[in-house]
Amino acid sequence: MSDLTPDPASTGEAERHRAKMEKRKAVQDAEVAGKTIEKGLLLVHTGPGKGKSTAAFGLALRTLGRGGRVGVVQFIKGAWSTGEQEAFAAFGDRVAWHTMGEGFTWETQDLARDRAAAARAFAKARELMADESIGLVVLDELNIALRYDYLDLSEVIDALTARRPGLHVVVTGRNAKPEMIAAADLVTEMGLVKHHFAAGVKAQPGIEF
Repeated sequence: MSDLTPDPASTGEAERHRAKMEKRKAVQDAEVAGKTIEKGLLLVHTGPGKGKSTAAFGLALRTLGRGGRVGVVQFIKGAWSTGEQEAFAAFGDRVAWHTMGEGFTWETQDLARDRAAAARAFAKARELMADESIGLVVLDELNIALRYDYLDLSEVIDALTARRPGLHVVVTGRNAKPEMIAAADLVTEMGLVKHHFAAGVKAQPGIEF
């Protein structure tokens, strides 16, 4: 067999692969065609792994890329400068960013103060959800505020489920309440397999903030 003669084994393998992918495409196309509902989604990013907020901000960037406006409320994180906040500032008034936490609960050590900060943040969240020019609202670390009972869970769930039909909302934070999971359209749990922090590596710009 010369170098220019097709290898029968390779040709047969290629044909089998093509036939397999044709069948796969037909199944995939039929499945996609069957999805006809369009609605605003409640997405929850939870779990012990890193990347919950990062994934939410990726959705925010996607919304901006499609010409939409985005609202962000940070419930727990304090008013330190982060790379994502600086980056989104370049979009001007297309991003309504509100960092309204006062730091993690072990930093403030003041329950009344934490509850008051969470209440202010949720009031801002309601305001952003009511703004019809905004297509996506990120409620960063809302799950943490609910975990520590800074907010009334039923009130929060009621507000999220009563949001206007076309609005997408992303809720982040570990230990999502069962009620939040039940109300959500999509829940992603970030698993922790390995983390550099355990090896003594400190938080670094561009990775953690």
